[in-house]
Amino acid sequence: MSWDPYAALGLSKGADAAAIKKAYRKLAKENHPDVRPNDPAAEEKFKRATAAFNLLSDPDKKARYDRGEIDAEGQEQSRFTGGHPFGGSAGGGSPFGNAEFRSHSYGAGGGQPGFDGFEDLFSGLFGGGGGGQRRRTATRGQDARYIVDVDFMDAVTGAKRRLSMSDGKALDVNIPAGVKSGQTLRLRSQGHPGTGGAPPGDALIEVRVKDHPQFKRDGDNLRMTVPISLTEAVEGGKVEVNTPLGRKSLNVPAGAKGGSTLRMKKHGVQKKNEPGDLYVTLQITLPETLNSQLKDFIKNWDQRDETPQRT
Repeated sequence: MSWDPYAALGLSKGADAAAIKKAYRKLAKENHPDVRPNDPAAEEKFKRATAAFNLLSDPDKKARYDRGEIDAEGQEQSRFTGGHPFGGSAGGGSPFGNAEFRSHSYGAGGGQPGFDGFEDLFSGLFGGGGGGQRRRTATRGQDARYIVDVDFMDAVTGAKRRLSMSDGKALDVNIPAGVKSGQTLRLRSQGHPGTGGAPPGDALIEVRVKDHPQFKRDGDNLRMTVPISLTEAVEGGKVEVNTPLGRKSLNVPAGAKGGSTLRMKKHGVQKKNEPGDLYVTLQITLPETLNSQLKDFIKNWDQRDETPQRT
């Protein structure tokens, strides 16, 4: 008996696309092999949930499954009318009296060859037309859907990576600069194989971009905070900062204030035609141990009464 993809996701039949996606995310997060290694039960739940999501996230296949036209494996279902294969009673009468013939095919592994209309049906019954050979309907393979984590810097600069999918398959993925969490990358012909000589489906990869300890994304721009010494703030100078293009020198103007922001043009998200910028916020830091000279300077500074306004 065929399994129920809705039940595999913990849903009732007819659940909408949003509920299907939400349920799959939850099950994938709980049962992913990276989260629960060496757990056959979790692995089986994950595989079954992924197969269910692949079927139900396709609007056409979902509708056909709900109507009973295909099973949970995406294979065609028989659609005869009446108790007899040809619409008549099993006990007598013409087997063709009330027959309704429908084009039908079985997928690979279904155990039966298919037929297409009257020609193949009669050929199969009476041995005519090509020695009884059946024709199999060509069906494009199903798309395979995955969710993968991508390093922050790969999403900023772009990269080509070989990523391991949830079903153990490894795919070479071109990660475009500027890709964001929630976007889907399509790999042509990397999905499930087709039948009857039809092409395979595609691999649809939903991206989740990891956080970075230093950079924050702001559209195509990046933001970061860089500590500078009191001397650098007063006198100005060059400080070395990390950027997506490597270590770069940043010119700090004399008299720089803490919290002020400097822009490094085209050092943000490295889109081909128009790279973003990197905004660096300065944070003035004092030495861990204040020496006597600094203390005496502050004590005797003739502008020490110029207290900044505070809100």
